[in-house]
Amino acid sequence: MNTPKEVITLVSQMAINKGKYKISKTFILAILAGAYVAFGGLLAIIVAGGSPEIAANNPGLVKFMFGATFPIGLILVVVVGAELFTGNNAYFIPNLLRKKQPISDMLKNWGLVYSGNFVGALFLAYVITYLTHIVHTSPYIDSVYNIAIGKTSHTFLVTFIKGIGANWLVCLAIWQGMSAKDTVGKIFAIWLPVMAFVAIGFEHSIANMYFIPLAIFEGADITWTTFIFKNLIPATLGNIVGGALFVGLPYGYLFGKE
Repeated sequence: MNTPKEVITLVSQMAINKGKYKISKTFILAILAGAYVAFGGLLAIIVAGGSPEIAANNPGLVKFMFGATFPIGLILVVVVGAELFTGNNAYFIPNLLRKKQPISDMLKNWGLVYSGNFVGALFLAYVITYLTHIVHTSPYIDSVYNIAIGKTSHTFLVTFIKGIGANWLVCLAIWQGMSAKDTVGKIFAIWLPVMAFVAIGFEHSIANMYFIPLAIFEGADITWTTFIFKNLIPATLGNIVGGALFVGLPYGYLFGKE
């Protein structure tokens, strides 16, 4: 197992590499990551959303089922390789603390990756899910609507705080994954924190790029403006704080010294 200090060394080198990627490479990898996260969302809808009787009698269990199936997205991102905005919120911070990398590398990466993640998530929502009628019927369509309505029903502050919680756990999942040296260990290390944040009900901006647009495509009474201002913006800002300030900053400070 890699120690926390060794993980920071790996993170720092990965950030250097990410900063050197060509724009096209970063954007393509970001599209893939958005799609991978969306695949996890679709699987969670099919398994947990398709279990209304369990939800009625044991809501905690169905939340666990939703959380247990969702992590395939981040597992694919880490094991196969892709660019995910929320994970990248933490990657660059240790190098910025030590002035090993310019902030322009981070901002360029974040902008490209966020845009690419959105494209990949929308592709899964419209082409792979909506056009194939996978969730057109009950109970799946009910789950799609309920998820999106719930995510757009909170205040800015509540969604922002839930965004912090989500990416705090997501970035810890990535950190844990890098502490493992074999694929099985990486999968299990990533699965646990991601399962936790989803089951708890935190807000992940990239996942929401799939869940809420899918509901809009399926006819939910939600506008794109509501999606962006009631969920996406506060969730994104919370994700940045959760990843950069709650994972990248403390671990970069504590274990990033030469």
